[in-house]
Amino acid sequence: MKELLKTLVEIPAPSGYESQVRNQIREWIEPLVDEMRVDSLGNLVAVRKQTDAPRLMLVAHMDEIGLMVTHVDQQGFARFVALGGVMPIHCVGGRVRFLNGVQGVIGVEKNPTSSEIPPLEKMFIDVGASSAEDCPIRIGDVAVFDRSFVDLGKRVVSKAMDDRVGVAVLIEALRRIEKSAFEMYYVFSVQEEVGVRGATVAAFGVEPDLGLAIDVTATGDTPKGHRMEVRLGKGPAIKIRDAGMLADPRVIQWMVQTAEKAKIPYQREILEFGGTDARAIQLSRSGVPAGVLSIPCRYVHAPSEMVDMEDVENAVKLLINLLQTAPNLERPK
Repeated sequence: MKELLKTLVEIPAPSGYESQVRNQIREWIEPLVDEMRVDSLGNLVAVRKQTDAPRLMLVAHMDEIGLMVTHVDQQGFARFVALGGVMPIHCVGGRVRFLNGVQGVIGVEKNPTSSEIPPLEKMFIDVGASSAEDCPIRIGDVAVFDRSFVDLGKRVVSKAMDDRVGVAVLIEALRRIEKSAFEMYYVFSVQEEVGVRGATVAAFGVEPDLGLAIDVTATGDTPKGHRMEVRLGKGPAIKIRDAGMLADPRVIQWMVQTAEKAKIPYQREILEFGGTDARAIQLSRSGVPAGVLSIPCRYVHAPSEMVDMEDVENAVKLLINLLQTAPNLERPK
């Protein structure tokens, strides 16, 4: 799975520009599914048919945070806006790569004090140009952080773990699963980082009976970090709440009972900020029971995000076990 993950994270695919990673995923999974389509927004939807079975939508988003050029001045410096949750603290001195291959470094108007974090409006991208005329980028060009995959043994680091690790989990589960209690719709969604837009469209089209997002979550295991129970290496997390949704209690129970029966380590997750594609599924049409299988990730939305490969492997195992038994979705009276 390290090789699978390495290939995925190193493909540049900011929100709205996911074609490269979508093409790679499509090549891998086409022999494994009954039908496949790309919808009008760019979501890749792969189906494993099963007659008279509930329809399950599994979703992991393909896009990553990025930058878009808004202005190039006479000296060839480019101003930019964020695509998704780019945090200024991670930017100054960071390297970026545009989709046309041009590389650059993020500078700031003046050296900030040690306590100051300048806003993105005071930053620029320097691609080595000396004028607007010889600058190789244009208004509207997009870039991602330029970071390679680093193997630390049990743990790995890269840009775009959010959410290529979820994509890897979906692909690996699809490769390994032999039988299922569902008709399965594997959705590799676009534009999650800019407002769960792809999943909103996909869920409307799929009309699922049940939805499950596979995405990263933050951790509370670094010095003076967030007050949060999730830790690297303690298993995948079962989401109870985040800023965008309350997971369906019936889905939570199904996930917890499945993990305990299979003796797969898991954690209970409450995330006080952020959200996932599960929100879009939950609010689709007349409403869908939905939950999230989360992979613990340190330094989310930084250029270097860290996951534990045991958590990734256990996420695959838990997902495969979940696919073999449908939950009871009857409402308690």
